[in-house]
Parts: sequence; structure tokens; C-alpha cells
Amino acid sequence: MSRLIVISNRVAVPKARGAAGAQGGLAGALNSALKKNGGIWFGWSGGECEEYTGDINIRRSADGVTTATMDLAKQDVDEYYNGYANSTLWPLFHYRIDLTEYDREFGKGYERTNERFAESVQPLIEPDDMVWVHDYHLIPLGERLRARGIRNKIGFFLHIPWPPTRLFVSLPFHERLVRTMLHYDIVGFQNNEWLESFLHYCRKELGAEVDEDTGRVTLEGRSCIARAYPIGIDYDHFMEKGDTGEARNAQQRMVSSTRRRTAMIGVDRLDYSKGLPERIDGIGRFFDRFPERVRDLVYIQIAPPSREDIGSYQHIRATLEQKTGQINGARSEVDLVPIRYVNKGHSQEELFGFYRAAKIGLVTPLRDGMNLVAKEYVAAQDPEDPGVLILSRFAGAAEQMQDALLINPHSRDDIAHAINKALDMPLEERKARYESLIKTVRDDNVIDWTENFIGDLEAVVCDD
Repeated sequence: MSRLIVISNRVAVPKARGAAGAQGGLAGALNSALKKNGGIWFGWSGGECEEYTGDINIRRSADGVTTATMDLAKQDVDEYYNGYANSTLWPLFHYRIDLTEYDREFGKGYERTNERFAESVQPLIEPDDMVWVHDYHLIPLGERLRARGIRNKIGFFLHIPWPPTRLFVSLPFHERLVRTMLHYDIVGFQNNEWLESFLHYCRKELGAEVDEDTGRVTLEGRSCIARAYPIGIDYDHFMEKGDTGEARNAQQRMVSSTRRRTAMIGVDRLDYSKGLPERIDGIGRFFDRFPERVRDLVYIQIAPPSREDIGSYQHIRATLEQKTGQINGARSEVDLVPIRYVNKGHSQEELFGFYRAAKIGLVTPLRDGMNLVAKEYVAAQDPEDPGVLILSRFAGAAEQMQDALLINPHSRDDIAHAINKALDMPLEERKARYESLIKTVRDDNVIDWTENFIGDLEAVVCDD
């Protein structure tokens, strides 16, 4: 059996800043695959140094997974991570061309740091290993490894959307970036829409030969296969969280504190792609249209901060706090507040309890690769009295979760109408929707996702 080399920006080890909590079920699935296949998880430690040294810290955990991490120079963090990855690619890939920064130094830092990843991981790769690269931080890494003589099977998975061609061509040197992707054997996307956008670009802008049925892209004698692999949650692991005292306590806290009002919940990183200001505007419109229902509903928004060094994230936090304050100022009574805004993270056990107590889940990203909160909310519901999921049609999850109440997250009226419909939805309809949704959440889980991708990578016949 071939070993597996997983490469990602961060590695889920205890000292990597925020890594384990951020990756959640994905970290568990990749750890499981590494235990099964043997191998190494390689990436940035989260630590910074003045000058890049190339030193690697290798450790073997108690459960048998080997991790290898390196520190990055401060300049690399500024230009590669805060710069090109999160100020150029992230907004552009989430259709926010207005927030995209086209800085030449960011691009140089991105290429330089990908070269450093390749230089550092190369000695760890043995001839029969399979290599699995993750996400937008490391798009060119496969090409960098090929240039260093690595002929192993290499796969890549993009966890965020792939934008339409008309947006993507605004990126300087866009052709060069996509050409690097064709050095992977398999390129995976979260859903068919992102896959189709990628294939359209390859055909229209590169003049590549594209087989729509198989996803094979051929250019200048080199082929790769592009496919959709919708990611899921670690269903069994997440359901175990619901059997804990911490989950039950969190559920009871929510029920008792809402005082017979219906609880509606949103759980999101504090990120402009999540549509949080637009969501609060929609809730405000609901209270404007149905002022008598202010005593029927309480909204709990959990929004842990992220990427606080980037100006656009500071702005989103200030905007959210302002909009929440305006609604609460206008609608609060001595004994109630319509919106509770919580700017910190919670454990999976607590979130399970909060989801179970909330009769409406509000998931309204403006654009999202998948969105696993939608799937976690459904998984946590009581089958005999399930809540209602309101979901943005622009989340990757919408392709699989058609029995949610699908809405346009840009429309305040759409959000307000869906909230009212969810509040009044009869039990029979709630159960019917839940039974359809829980099937895809349970069956299309992260363990199967991992096995499907690795199985396809194993089956690849490499080009000579």
C-alpha cells in the first residue's frame, strides 16, 4: 500500500495556531487516512521567524500520525498568507472582485513560498508515495514538485469556489496559475458548478481539450482529471458529541435562556463571504414586516473572529456590531433582546447542543465552497421535532440540500419571508424535509469523501 503525503497550509497539531479547531472533521478524516495508509502531514507550523531557514520539525503522535512542519519568515506570512492567498485569491474566488488586491509583491511572495514548501517537503517523499495537496494557498505546488523531479501521483483539492471565467481573468497571470494545476493527476472541487467553471476556463482561455464526460483536461501532451467531490461532516463522530453532558448542558442553557421564544442560530467565521451584514439586514426586515413576532423569535449569531490582521475583516466586524446594535436598540424590551451576538468560538459539543435547541438554522453565505455548518445543523436535529434549515442557494451545499428553504442571501425580503415560513412550518413538513436532508448528511460524509478521492488517485495511470 502506498503511503499518503498530505500537504496543506496548516497542519492540525496542537501548537498550530487555530488549526485543529478550524479544520474540524476534515482534520479527523485526514488523520484517519494517514493512520490507514501511513505517511506524513506537512505544512506551516503557524510560527514566524525573521529569516526562512528550511528547518523541519517532525513529530509522531500517540495515534501514529507523523506531522512535519516548518516556520515561515514574516515577509512570507505577509505576502503569501495575508497577501496573495487571503487578500487576492480568497476574495476573487468568492466573487468579491471589489475587495481583491492585485499587488505584485503578493504574487512574488506566493510563488516564493510555494517553492519553499516544495523544497522542504521533497526529501520526505518516497518513490511510491501518493501526494495530496489542499486548497488555494498551494495551487502551484504540484508544478513545483514536478520541476524537482517528483513523478508520484499528486492530487489537489480546492475547498473554496472556483469563479466564473469572466471574473477569474481579472487575475494577473491567470493562465500561468491554471497551467500549474494541470500538473496534478486529479483536481477536485466541492460541487459541479465550480467544476464546470474550471473546465470552461481551460477550454476557452487555454484552448485545452476537455472531455466533459470524464473531466479529462489535456494540454500540450499533459492530462489531468477534474472531478467534483462534495465534502461532508464526520457524521458518526459528530453524533457522538450529542451524547455528552456538555452538549446537553448547552441545549438546556439555550432553551431556558430563550424563555419560550423560538431560537434561530447562525454559526460562521467572521468573514465577508458569509453574508453576515446582509443576514442581519434580512432579520431587520423580518421584524419590520412582522413587529408582533419580536416576542416569538430570538436570533443567536456566533461569529468567532478570523484573519484580524486584514483590514476588510476589521471592517466586517465593525459593520456587524453596528447593525446588530441598531436592531436591538429599536426592538429590545426590558425583558428581551432580539439578537444575541457572540464574538467567540465554542466546542463541537456546545455547538451540537445549540443546534439541537434552535428551531431554525440560518446559513446565508454570499458564496461558499460547501458550508459544513448547514450539514452539522441538520445532523443535530431531533428527528421527532426537527428544525428548519434556511440555506443560501450560493453555498456549495445547496446542490445537495434542495429540501432546505433556499434563499437569495442578497435579498432582505427573501430572508424575511423564509424566516416567517420556517416559524409557521407544520411538523409534518419539517419532518419530510429533515428526512431528505439527513440522508445526504449521513451518507455523503467526510470519511467517504476521503476514500473516494484517494481511491481515484490510486487508480490514476500517470503520464510518461
